[in-house]
Amino acid sequence: MNLFEIYSKEIKNIVIKNKNIFNLDDKNSISNIIVENPPEKFDYDLSSNAPMIIGKVTRENPRIVANKLRDLLKKEIKDFSKVDIAGPGFLNFKISKLTWNEIIEKLLKINKKYGSNKVNKKYNVEFVSANPTGPMHVGHCRGAVFGDVLSNLLIFNGGKVTKEFYVNDYGSQIYNFVKSVYLRMREIKYKEVFPLDKNLYPGNYIIDIANKILKKTKKINLDDIDKSFNILRKESLKQSLDSIKSDLKLLGVKHDHFFSETKMVKKKSVDKIIKLLKKNSFVFEGYLNPPKGEDNLTWKKSKRLIFKSSSFGDDTDRALQKNNGEWTYFANDIGYHSTKVSKKYDELINILGADHIGYIKRITAAVNALSGNKTQLICKVCQLVKFLKNGEPFKMSKRSGEFFPLSKLLSEVNKDSIRFMMLYRSNDVELEFDFKKVLEKNKDNPVFYVQYCYARINSIFRTLKINSSRKTSLNSVDFKINNFEQKLLKKIIEWPKVVEIASNKKEPHRIPFYLYELSTLFHSYWSKGNEDPNYKFIKNGNIANKVTLKIFQIILIILENGMFILGVSLPKKM
Repeated sequence: MNLFEIYSKEIKNIVIKNKNIFNLDDKNSISNIIVENPPEKFDYDLSSNAPMIIGKVTRENPRIVANKLRDLLKKEIKDFSKVDIAGPGFLNFKISKLTWNEIIEKLLKINKKYGSNKVNKKYNVEFVSANPTGPMHVGHCRGAVFGDVLSNLLIFNGGKVTKEFYVNDYGSQIYNFVKSVYLRMREIKYKEVFPLDKNLYPGNYIIDIANKILKKTKKINLDDIDKSFNILRKESLKQSLDSIKSDLKLLGVKHDHFFSETKMVKKKSVDKIIKLLKKNSFVFEGYLNPPKGEDNLTWKKSKRLIFKSSSFGDDTDRALQKNNGEWTYFANDIGYHSTKVSKKYDELINILGADHIGYIKRITAAVNALSGNKTQLICKVCQLVKFLKNGEPFKMSKRSGEFFPLSKLLSEVNKDSIRFMMLYRSNDVELEFDFKKVLEKNKDNPVFYVQYCYARINSIFRTLKINSSRKTSLNSVDFKINNFEQKLLKKIIEWPKVVEIASNKKEPHRIPFYLYELSTLFHSYWSKGNEDPNYKFIKNGNIANKVTLKIFQIILIILENGMFILGVSLPKKM
């Protein structure tokens, strides 16, 4: 129930119905008419730019248009008790007591679905997709939370979502990973020294994998890696993926599907899709110029298959083959995305790390070629996280290799704080994660402040010995609200709009921002009650105002819906 959308449509319909009054014709566009929150200094519930839009189209003074429209709206829309002109030609509205009662009852009836805009779309969200050559590290954390929360947001808003993890289990890095496990197994069994080789994985987690395989698989040939490679590869990747899934589970993240690159290559899927692109004249045999910064003399000019990426908005065409004729990583990625395109999703969403920003144009070009420009690919880049302790950059332990494991972060900070704070800034800017602040129990810790709001409201219902979902009747005579309750109601009706914008723009950070602002308004009201008896919720063991109770019931619903999206818990007592 998006009041802003409902009233903007109603105003547009009234304008169209009375277009002769405004000197409009069928060709004139009034689609930019909106209803929004008025500035806080105005004591109104809603505001519209309609006179400004109409005046711009008809070249008439917006104040004159506003006078005409105000008279029409007073006659046509009974929900407004007051319609006034402000500034150069805006209209401000006061919602009537009777209408507020009706709105409150409708919101309580909608309950768990309040905020959902019922968008019937099918999404594929690919995120994390960490190389299966080691455990999750903190560098994966932000993208993991972002992808999971965005998926929850789209589901809450009515969409169907497949959460996917692309397992990059093919290529030279997998051979080096398996070889590292093999050499660690020989180190454990035969006391051999693990070699210093930059291509190998030296982390202690490799020793853990080696020990687990030795315990599980007694009869394994450690004399020749080639003879034992297949079994070692299978077991090593299983142990690594199990570790990744375990860490993600601790973070509250669960994927619906793990897509294996190796299985795709074995099925010759890449060969087939490249042939199809070639048939459609999107792939040709030719030569590429040397990459920027590379000397022409050292560049080996080889004839290879090339994708016409520049025909679809990329800066240059892209190689599909290496010098030795093998498929490039990009070619395999085209093969992978062709499987997603074939499943007819409305939108494909890739969550990428900051180091992949240069990859966006080429993969977007590939999806456009594969789908005939029918499937939309949206790439969201998560910038880096700077970890702080006591205001200083946190020196991360390197015990487990050249990274700080996610499991270590989860041992120091709870899942709720991590998930909430990883979304507390837009994904396209760097984020500071202060260990001290996220553990404090005050206003400076947003996740605590939102949870504390929920706990405080539940404490009111416990004191009154009333079930928080109990229905109570109201009429327009009962409708008396103070300035704090007016602010809360104005914030409450924003919720569906926040969900809609966050979903459309793929900006889940808007959810924790809103929840914190809503909670801050409630805490201010609570504090005022401690200072001034006129603002106390409970008097002589009873609720002072039935409307207050209903407002608090709606806040509980919003907090439950919002924290469900974020995957953060809501304790009733704190």
